[in-house]
Amino acid sequence: MEHFDWFNYVILPIIIGLARIFDVTVGTLRIIFVSKGKKTLAPLLGFVEVLAWIIVIGEIMKSANNFACYIGYALGFAAGNYIGMLIEEKLAIGNLIVRVIVDENQRKLKDEIVKAGFGMTIVPAFGAMGHPVDVLFMAINRSNLNQLVEIIKNNAPSAFYSVEEAKYVKEGFYPSPNTNYKKFGFDRIIYFWRKGK
Repeated sequence: MEHFDWFNYVILPIIIGLARIFDVTVGTLRIIFVSKGKKTLAPLLGFVEVLAWIIVIGEIMKSANNFACYIGYALGFAAGNYIGMLIEEKLAIGNLIVRVIVDENQRKLKDEIVKAGFGMTIVPAFGAMGHPVDVLFMAINRSNLNQLVEIIKNNAPSAFYSVEEAKYVKEGFYPSPNTNYKKFGFDRIIYFWRKGK
């Protein structure tokens, strides 16, 4: 009975898979940061990605001469893409544009959005059936999306909203976890807005 080659058929494929996960995770993050215009992070990740390829993966692949190594390589590539996207999602880097379409008289939702510290532009419009609606435009940090969605769901469950990436955002109001809305005078904004309604 032939002795089973544990290194070439088990250990080496695992090493290849892990090395590929690291390499592709860094590469996926690099591509995402390039698309977001992160001029410092993207080149740094590119350096790490290429260095990992030359030093680690290049050497390992010299010994990859069996089907198990190829499977390890493919699995590592797939897992690296997935893990890279998960990490980027957790980092929540970047800005988003949120559009919310609500009935004209949805005062409570607008109050809560302002109270949370979000900047908001309101544009009057008409819905599909011709009834008056308001379109709320907000530029927010991606890390605040869940908070904003929760406010929308709690105060206007039937509201239509859409979210898209914003490459660049200049100025505006962003909520801070260490401040309340009165500190920036949002209580006065709410007062005058209510008065106008």
